[in-house]
Amino acid sequence: MEVIAKPKGGDVDRMAEKVFMKSIELLGGLRRLVEYRNLTWLPSLAEAAYVVVLKNEALKTYSEIARELGITENTVKSIATADEEKVLEYIRGELEDRPKEHIAGGIAKLAYRKLKESGALDEEEVEMDQDVIETLEIAWAVLVLSRLRGMHFPAGKDELMERLKGIVVKEKGREYRIEELLERIEYPVKSPAELLSAIKRAAA
Repeated sequence: MEVIAKPKGGDVDRMAEKVFMKSIELLGGLRRLVEYRNLTWLPSLAEAAYVVVLKNEALKTYSEIARELGITENTVKSIATADEEKVLEYIRGELEDRPKEHIAGGIAKLAYRKLKESGALDEEEVEMDQDVIETLEIAWAVLVLSRLRGMHFPAGKDELMERLKGIVVKEKGREYRIEELLERIEYPVKSPAELLSAIKRAAA
């Protein structure tokens, strides 16, 4: 299955690293590769991870990717067109013969698809100012941040209500339903850090 994506101008190295690590996970983890003496797969997986990200996220041509990675166009094409479903059947032991597909390419494409579907490929680390961390009751704040993963900002009231419903905010010995506090803040909210500060003020 081909994944269609818009160029986001994100960090290609970081995304390729995520695809690489997800590929290893799909293969059963690094320990399993060691046990089965398959560590020689790692360079091919790394190469395939970059090809998949450059093609789908940076929208580069086969020739551009080949020049950037120092590999042939045929290799790039083999990776980019690998049938990930056939490769998945192969690594599950459901095929008697090794398919003609580029195995690492199929695994990397599958890993990329799973990351895109879960929103994890585009997920940014949530950063908070030190002042915010020091003034917040961190328990509920951490729960809020975990619910925000993969969410794009600025964010509106309805989507925040949906994501955060059920959380209880404890401030200075008092407890609040977060829905009640979200009714008191201004929208749109520009960032996770701004949201945490607004919730804190609403509970004051």
